[in-house]
Amino acid sequence: MNVTALSEIEQARFNMVEQQIRPWEVLDFRVLQALFEVQRERYVPAPMQGLAFSDTELPLIINSVDTREVMLTPKVEARLAQELQLKPTDCILEIGTGSGYQAALLSKLAQQVVSIEVDSRLAAFAQENLQRNQIDNVSVEVGDAHAGWGTTEYDAILLTGSVPAVPDALKYQLCIGGRLVAVVGHNPIMTACRITRTSAASFETVRLFDTVIKPLRGVATSHFKF
Repeated sequence: MNVTALSEIEQARFNMVEQQIRPWEVLDFRVLQALFEVQRERYVPAPMQGLAFSDTELPLIINSVDTREVMLTPKVEARLAQELQLKPTDCILEIGTGSGYQAALLSKLAQQVVSIEVDSRLAAFAQENLQRNQIDNVSVEVGDAHAGWGTTEYDAILLTGSVPAVPDALKYQLCIGGRLVAVVGHNPIMTACRITRTSAASFETVRLFDTVIKPLRGVATSHFKF
């Protein structure tokens, strides 16, 4: 790639990938390609667009209303996408749509994405972003899916907020061989994990990396201490 010939915005995108995301062990060619194809700045609320490629979480303020949700940092979004180990034929359940950017990334790596958002304002914002960017294999639905969504089994499930523990109901929505990626734990100690369904009643868990993200909306967090 001839970096000197890039526009200012493409230079910023290139720098995001090379300086933030690759050093975070995101090396999968398909994921890197998706990061260049999906224009992150088009999913960021207008007042924040100048920070679209920065290594920081961005508040999702929609029409001057603070939803109290954020876009995750680019490196975390990319790493979560990579750790799902997606195939082009996979169908994905995403819990927590946010701006729609993570779903758009996943849409480039799989066949179909069903994304559930508990906040109707964010769901509408994400749907608008996806439609404007001609992403037609993502379905956005409104509801609370932290403990499961319907009875369909999926090849992959992604939780975009942290949980104290992964509910069994979500694990059983995986196909055999399906992967669920979630950030598990309590602030300040959280770990991204991949849970693979190895048989009808068996699961294998791999710890991936440490990070801290906001809790998934709808998840009750206990503050009780012994």
